[in-house]
Amino acid sequence: MLLELTNITKHYGGLAALSNVSFNVARGEVKGLIGPNGAGKTTLLNIISGLTEETSGTVLFDGADITSLPAHRVAGLGIARTYQNIRLFEEMTVEQNLLLGRHTRTRSGMVSSLLLLPRQRREERALRGDADALLQRMDMLDRRDAVAGELAYGDQRRIEIVRALAADPALLLLDEPSAGMNESETEQLGRFILGVRDQGVTILIIEHDMNLISQVCDQVVVLNFGEVISQGTPQQVQGDPLVIEAYLGREEDR
Repeated sequence: MLLELTNITKHYGGLAALSNVSFNVARGEVKGLIGPNGAGKTTLLNIISGLTEETSGTVLFDGADITSLPAHRVAGLGIARTYQNIRLFEEMTVEQNLLLGRHTRTRSGMVSSLLLLPRQRREERALRGDADALLQRMDMLDRRDAVAGELAYGDQRRIEIVRALAADPALLLLDEPSAGMNESETEQLGRFILGVRDQGVTILIIEHDMNLISQVCDQVVVLNFGEVISQGTPQQVQGDPLVIEAYLGREEDR
């Protein structure tokens, strides 16, 4: 297993945002994480990526205990993520955004590379070559010199994923990547995510669009009120009475 979560619990005061959440993500799979709003999905991703510290429980990544490690160390081990809101540098080109993502894996780092010493220049040329190769693999090389903020919304979402891939992660965490997309853009995103998986990247995805979940996910975990209530294939969890009740119950409360 690439990622192993055991009894992850998170309390905010007297409120349990997560309670004994346990599941694994196998290397090479796309695993979905679904559930009603407020179920604790993003909190769990924050714990995995080191942005939030769990109250109790353990996180193993590739066999190593990364519980409570800070975000920069988690990223350095090979875990990258995207967020619900697009976080591109809109005034920069696509290539420049990718270079920022890639600098997390270099010896020099982004600031020292700006000095343009011989070693930094060599690294910079290599980084640009890597960025071009990544864009080529993901069929987005024609966007390399485009200003990120001027791209269509769906392209910006894909570029954000590519920027995360620039860090060469083993595990990619996606937080509602189809948010704000229309049906056509979402279907295209699904093909793109499968292409990412085909590049050897394991994916854990939070998503509300069940068509996208069915398109890309091998297995799905369902959270409700911070607890795992179902696991299985997309088809299995959609037919689970507990899952149906969780979603319908939330709708009836509105």
